[in-house]
Amino acid sequence: MTQMISIENVGKTFTLHTQGSATIPVFDNVTLAVEPGECVVLDGPSGIGKSSLLRMIYANYRCLDGRISVRHDGSPIDIAEASPRTVLDIRRRTMGYVSQFLRVIPRVSTLSIVGEPLRSLGVDKAEADAKAMTLLARLGIPEPLWQLSPVTFSGGEKQRVNIARGFIAGYPVMLLDEPTASLDAANTATVIELIQEAKAQGTAILGIFHDTAVRNAVATRRFDMRDCHVAA
Repeated sequence: MTQMISIENVGKTFTLHTQGSATIPVFDNVTLAVEPGECVVLDGPSGIGKSSLLRMIYANYRCLDGRISVRHDGSPIDIAEASPRTVLDIRRRTMGYVSQFLRVIPRVSTLSIVGEPLRSLGVDKAEADAKAMTLLARLGIPEPLWQLSPVTFSGGEKQRVNIARGFIAGYPVMLLDEPTASLDAANTATVIELIQEAKAQGTAILGIFHDTAVRNAVATRRFDMRDCHVAA
């Protein structure tokens, strides 16, 4: 089967430039592949580098050791070597990322924030809005809030807006960093449903879930980051 994410011998070290260029090794020799329809869960305690690995795949952190490839337009693209324009196109059409935190845009409505990924793909605004409304309703965001900016929303409401935005475009690849961390049981169940639906549609998912029940519900298999951890 075609690998959507391919990670080969990847390592990560942070350099503290304001502290005499001291280095903090995080992990080394991570080798992992994710295929369509899989949800691979990164296991291990906080601070072991799980979120850092997701950020490297999304090109928020540079990959200097090893290779990270994402299949885009039918071909594997080396994220470290890709131009900024290519990285942005991968994010627009191939790879979604749901973090624990929503980057709030003042004076932009929740409906517009959630529908933006579809509009950027050329989908008609009415169609994008309709799909955004469906997701917001499923995730328990009250209709009176849809036309408001999420600036003043609670942490759980912001997270649900972030989830709706991440899942709306049906990306072939999804990176999920603790998407249920601030959610109650009912909304957590809805997120599990969204992940299962994405898997059924062939999405390749790499995720972090500290909630054992969520992890057990969505994982196709697990990858233990402790096997690659480098002690500081």
